[in-house]
Order: sequence, then structure tokens, then C-alpha cells
Amino acid sequence: MKDFSFVTNSHPAYIESLYQDFRKDPNSVDPEWVKFFEGFDFAVSNANGKAGPAAPTAAGGGSAPVTNDQLAKELGVYRLIQAYRKKAHLIAKTNPIRERKDRKAGLEITNFDLSDADLNSEFYSGTFLGLGKTTLKNILAFLNKVYAGPVGIQYTYINDREKAKWLEKEYESAMNNPLSTEQRRRILQKLNQGVIFEKFLHTKYIGQKRFGLEGGESTIPALDAMISVAAEYGVQESVIGMAHRGRLNVLANILGKTYEQIFNEFEGLAIPDMTMGSGDVKYHLGFRSQVTTAGGKPVNLQLMPNPSHLEVVDPIVIGFSRSKADVIYDSDYDKILPILIHGDAAVAGQGIVYEVAQMSKLKGYYTGGTIHFVINNQIGFTTDFDDARSSDYCTSVASIVQAPVFHVNGDDAEAVVKVSQLAARYRQEFNEDVYIDMVCYRKHGHNEGDEPKFTQPSLYALIDKHQNPREVYTQFLLQNGDAEAQSLAKDMEKVFWDELQARLDEVKQHPLPYVNQKPEEWWQALRKATPADFDQSPATAINEADFKRLFDGLMKWPADFVPLRKVSKLLQDKIKLYQEEGKVDWATGELLAYSSLLIEGKDVRMSGEDVKRGTFSHRHAVLFDENTNATYNRLNDLQEKQGKLRIYNSLLSEYGVLGFEYGYAMANPNSLVVWEAQYGDFVNGAQTVIDQYISSAEQKWTTQNGLVMLLPHGYEGGGPDHSNARPERFLQQCAEENMVITNITTAANFFHALRRQLNWQFRKPLINFSPKANLRHTGAYSTMEEFTNGGFKEVLDDPFIQDASLVKKVLLCTGKMYFDLSDKQAKEDRKDVAIVRLEQLYPLPVKQLENIAARYKGATFFWVQEEPLNMGAASYLQMNLKQINYGVISRNPSASTATGYAKVHAREQQQIIDTAFNI
Repeated sequence: MKDFSFVTNSHPAYIESLYQDFRKDPNSVDPEWVKFFEGFDFAVSNANGKAGPAAPTAAGGGSAPVTNDQLAKELGVYRLIQAYRKKAHLIAKTNPIRERKDRKAGLEITNFDLSDADLNSEFYSGTFLGLGKTTLKNILAFLNKVYAGPVGIQYTYINDREKAKWLEKEYESAMNNPLSTEQRRRILQKLNQGVIFEKFLHTKYIGQKRFGLEGGESTIPALDAMISVAAEYGVQESVIGMAHRGRLNVLANILGKTYEQIFNEFEGLAIPDMTMGSGDVKYHLGFRSQVTTAGGKPVNLQLMPNPSHLEVVDPIVIGFSRSKADVIYDSDYDKILPILIHGDAAVAGQGIVYEVAQMSKLKGYYTGGTIHFVINNQIGFTTDFDDARSSDYCTSVASIVQAPVFHVNGDDAEAVVKVSQLAARYRQEFNEDVYIDMVCYRKHGHNEGDEPKFTQPSLYALIDKHQNPREVYTQFLLQNGDAEAQSLAKDMEKVFWDELQARLDEVKQHPLPYVNQKPEEWWQALRKATPADFDQSPATAINEADFKRLFDGLMKWPADFVPLRKVSKLLQDKIKLYQEEGKVDWATGELLAYSSLLIEGKDVRMSGEDVKRGTFSHRHAVLFDENTNATYNRLNDLQEKQGKLRIYNSLLSEYGVLGFEYGYAMANPNSLVVWEAQYGDFVNGAQTVIDQYISSAEQKWTTQNGLVMLLPHGYEGGGPDHSNARPERFLQQCAEENMVITNITTAANFFHALRRQLNWQFRKPLINFSPKANLRHTGAYSTMEEFTNGGFKEVLDDPFIQDASLVKKVLLCTGKMYFDLSDKQAKEDRKDVAIVRLEQLYPLPVKQLENIAARYKGATFFWVQEEPLNMGAASYLQMNLKQINYGVISRNPSASTATGYAKVHAREQQQIIDTAFNI
């Protein structure tokens, strides 16, 4: 909002001249003035009972002439209204516990060329609030009730005028009108459930960690209202992500998880279908249900499992929602609603929140808007908000995507419900993000065994005396004419308490019925893997006719499409390679894998920072017309009915995007989901997703996932940041067949590895350490027969060796190291040295390696790697490969992954190769 004080304070006549200019040509004045003059004309016209606009100037033209000074006063009132809309959130009574900080809102009427003497004067500007001509006193009362009461709204930074006007109109209407008796009864019921549930657990399980919702119980009626309204506007499913605070309460009173199940978890008992392997604590588990809203609409609810890395679930939820939208709802985002429930310290402090916000409007990651609900208990573990953020609000990230924010007092359950309903409607109307910042408090410490007064004695002295939201709301109802509220609340408490006690006494309670969705049926058709599944890979070959058809299809483009000359030559070279030598290169082998899945009716999704062309310009899955910049996806026109390749160049994010892709794969086992790092070491920025989901989710939450991660890896003298994707970190996390780790050297083997992902009767994450320079190495080329026969080969014996009895030394290696060693072997014609490739590092193909050892009986074995001794696979193999005696040849242990000097790199690399052959 522009500041016009320089005009109103010194030049009232200038307003008159602007007004005359506006009457002649509205486009000749500033849009903010246009808004005022249009509204003012409308107000005066209505007040005078005239059909058309009036011209209430000192020169006449209206039945009720207005002087220049009066027009200036009107402008002052208008500016006051606009200022409240923009800044009254800074003074709104949103904090239920303590006085708010003075954030210099500057809303005193004297700042608008007004004074107390004007309070009883009438102003046409009241029309801007729907009040008509009225006194300044009435205008201020309305503004304080709506904009400075229990809710403060931030929306004036939204550029889209349609959205801003919608919010202005709907918000002012909602805040100025009471809820119905029926809606109030529903709020009381949900508050009762939220409060008594926590009270019951606190009584029966004294000191046990549950991260209760006490102080923030208005979350329950808020979610209930949000989901109910969303369902009325077409939502059929909601995917929810939240950390541990209040999770049990949400599970019980929103998703309908039975109290019996929850109590069993408190007793430490395993529940069928809920946990396996090592399991997880009760306040991290996921759940799904089908509920019927207050309006009678059925809604599918999914709560994602979530670790203690509080916001890591955010991209998982978004990716899961996008996948569900694509596979079930034909990408109709109005039918699926992501809801993210945050803590105030986490939403302000964790960078993944920013990454997810930046994803919200991007084509590859769009989900039609997310409702963000912040349980703002004004403290993070023991840290006051003054020490937790620099911004005014924990939700300040919302402004970067122009998402509106409702700040609301958590003690005012009715206000919380109103903004929740409004948020759901806004999301459905505009399919964009919206934030609710519910300011409340935390009744106990970080957990129920923690003493909060150690660090916040004065705050907790206030909290100790404070009524819970249910008591506050009951008093509100009594004061607003609901004489039955108190007795009703007591009856509700007794009935609910008795029900909880009955469940605790093991009275049988049936879980809510649930009908599996199509992707869930696909998941149920799969099984848990066993160690025997990894002794040998299944057949994943395609027939010769399909191979030729797919190859030809990949090398074509529409007649009116003009690809870049360099790309056209690349494709011609691939055709020539196949026609003259019967071979295909790495990139073609990869695209053949995706194509073969597509014609089987399966979808493929791929994302990463440069995946359309590939970081190293090898893939070119999408071609660009050199004249029009139009795009052509080479894989989506192979046959009439086929799956889709959805491929997106991502934002510059690893954490957010990897989490999104994991969530996407989590929703649908029949879609191959691939994420490629620009350089393999960049994956370090997504380590939280790897630790909390990719490596451990199956053991914690029975959650299988077939996500593929492609991490370019290999030493070519590119320095410490572009050499090493840290295979040792992944290998250290390998246990219980939790994921598959490969470093593949041939196009055909890569083809089979990708197809194997969907061919298996289970799903495992695949982490492949991908080539860079060797993408174009002739040794990585494969013949057609390698694609049309067999499957993935975990170990590749040396094709150079014809007579195993001549071999005195066996060099075991993986990935790029093979090509460096084989070049020397071929150059020197070394028939006494065999080079064996370990294409799959985990699960370790022990039986196949034992067969290799038997073939080269009597030979000396060495593991050769280009990584330093403290990195790569050396330590992992020394711990896990006991069946063969072998030495290790590598770079010396190092704190850095690689040297930054090309000549030093070359010398080190040559030393490894020379040592391997001469030792």
C-alpha cells in the first residue's frame, strides 16, 4: 500500500486535481488512487440514492457537495482501512498467554490525518468495508474486530488482485458473522475429544513420552473443519504430514485410529500390520483410514510416517500426493489435498520448508496447493522464539510464494475453525498454498517427563494458571447465550472418559473399515524380500522385435521438428553405431529400459537438475527445436497405448527433490521413479532423506520403495567436489537387504538393473554410482543380444581371459576403475591378470564371487579402488567378504575425497594402476 501522507498533509487541493483527472481518464492516475476514487464514487452514489457516479467536488456536480478538506479526510479513512488490512496482524490479539511484542504497526489514527474529533463524523469510506456511510468510530470498531481481534491476516503482498479481493471479502464476512449452533456443537465435541484424550493418557501413563497436544487442542476442530469443508469442495483424499507433537491425538480423533490400538502401543505391544523389524516409537507411525465428514462426505486420509527430523516429511507428502493425483485422479488436484502440520521452531528454522515452498508452483512438483497448519507453541524444545528466528513470524516463508497467512489465537476455537474453513476454500478456489499460524502454548515440557521451568519459569507460571481451550470455549458459549454448554461439556467428558476407560480395559473395538485404493492393491500383491532373492537376478530381457522397434522409435522425431544440429548428429552416430557394429551406447541402453517399461503400460518419472539432456549431455530424452524452442519427448510416442515418461529438470535442490521423489515412489509400486544428482557428491545435501527413509523405512514402518538414485561417480581429475558420491556412506547403512547398491559398467547391465526394479516381487531403493567420462567409453557399449537375453549380472568375469589357468592375479574392482585397468591389460596383453567387476556391491553376491575364486584357484586377489582407503568399498568388503583372501590397493587415506590438481590426480591414478599390475 502506497503512502499518500505527503499529499493529505500539505496539498488537499492536489487530491481535487487528481480526482478531476480520474473523472476524465482513470488510466491517467495511479492504480491505488483509481481504487479509492472508484470506491468513493460508488459510496457517494449509493448514499445519495443515485444510479450513476457522483462528482462531489467543491465546484458542485453532486447533491451533497464535498470540500477538498473533506475529500482529504475521506482519503485518510481509506488509507486507515488499507493500513489495517496490511498491518493489523501486528497488533491482533493472537497470543493466548502473554502480551505481543510491539512491532511498530503505526495504526494510530493520527498517522492518517485523523483525530479523536473525527470519531463521530460520518465517512463514505465505510462502504469499503460494506458498512455504507458511517462514523469513524464504527469503522474502527469493525477494523479492530475483524483485523485486530483473535485473527491477524497477511495477504496484501499478493499481486493477483482477484485472490486479494477474494480473501478480503471472504475473510471480512467470516470474521464478522457467527457460526451456527450446529457448528458450535461440533467444535465443542472435537475439543472435548482432544482435551480429554490427552488428560486420560496423562493420568494413565504418567511420565510416558507422547508429545501431547495440551495447549494446542484447537488443532482437532481445526483439522476436522478443514477436511469437512475441503470435502464439500471436491476433495476425496487428504495426505497429512506432521511431526510428533499431537500426532496421537490426530490419529485418534481425526483419522479414527482406535483407542485400543493406541493403548496397545503404550503397553509396548506389537500390533499386526503396524510394525515389523525394528519398528519405531508410537508417535512416528503412519496410518490410513476412510472417514465420513460432518457433512456426510467420505474422505480417504493418509498420515505419512515421520521421524524426528521434523520437516523431512514435507516433500514426502507432496510427492506422495502428486503420485496419487497422477495415478488415481487423472492429475485433478482438486481431489487430493496435502496438509502439512508444523511446529513453529521447525517451520522457521529448517531449510527444507523453503525448498518445498519453492516447489509449490513448479510444473514437475505442483500438487494444487498445500494447507500448512502451524501448532505455534512459542518454543522449540527449550528455545524461546526470540532465539529461534529473525523474522516477525515463523511463517514468513509464505510470502516468497505469495501465500496468505492467518495468524490465530489457539484459545479461540471458533476463530481457529473459521480460518481453517477459509483456508480450505482458498486452496480449492485458487489451488495454491495457504498458511495457518495457530498461536498457542505447550502445557508440559518438550515431552511429558521434561521440566520446562528450568528455562522458562515465568512463561510456565502463566501456563499453569491457564484454562485449556475446551474450558475457554465452554465459557465463551455460556457468555454468548448457550445455557446448555456447561452441562453438555460435562456430559461429553463423562461419556468420552468412560469410552476410553473401556478401551483400556480391553473391551473389543473394531477399527474403521478401509477399502484399498488401486495402488494399495498393487502394494499388497508384492511381498517381503528374502536373502535368496538376491542370489541371482530374474530375467529382464525383451524380445528382438521390441528391441528394434524401440530403438527405431527413439531415433525419430516429427517431420516439422528441427532438433539442434549437434543433437541430430549425436542421434545419427547412435544409429550408425548400431547398424555397423550392432551395439548401443550407455544413454540408449538407459532409454531402452524406460521405453520397454512404457510399452508394458508402466509409467516412468525422472527428475533432477539437468535430467532432460543429462548433466553430461548424454541422455537427450527431450529434444529442443532450434528455431522455436519447442520440445519433443522421445519416449512418449512409441505406440498408441503406453505409459508416460514424466521428466522434469528440477529446482536446484537435493533434499526437497529427493524427498519428493521418494514420496512419489512410495504411493505407486508400478511406476519407476528416478532421481539423478547433478554430481554424485551433491546427494550429501539430502542425507536426512537417506537416513530417515531410504535406508530404514522398511524396517521402521513396513514401507517398501523402489526409488532409483543415479549418482555420477568417478575420478577424472575434477577435484574434491566432483569425484566421489561417497559410496562408503551408503554401504555402511546396508543391512537386512534394505537397499541395492550398484556401480554398473555396461549399457545392457544398466538396462537390466532398471527393469529389475519393477520385475521383482518386492521393491528396494536402488543407488547406482553412475559413470561420467565413461558414458561414451566403447567398453560400456552393449550388443543387442545382451538386451534380449538374461538379466542383470551382479559380477562380470573378465572377457579378455581365455585360459583361467594362466591367471596369477585377480583384480576385483567396480565401476570406472575397470576401464582404467583393462586399458593397461589390453595394451600389455597381460593374460596373467584377470579383472573382475563387482557390478552390485549390496546385497553382496557372495556365491558368485566364490565361483570366481574357484575359477582362478591359486591366484592372488586384490581389491582395487580409486577412492582413498578410508572411502569407497574397501572397509565394507573387509567387513563382509570373508570368503576370499585379498589385499587392498587404493589412494592413501585422506580427509578430502580427491585432489584439486589435475597432474596430481593423474599421477595418483597411474600409481594405483601400476601397483595393481606390478605388486
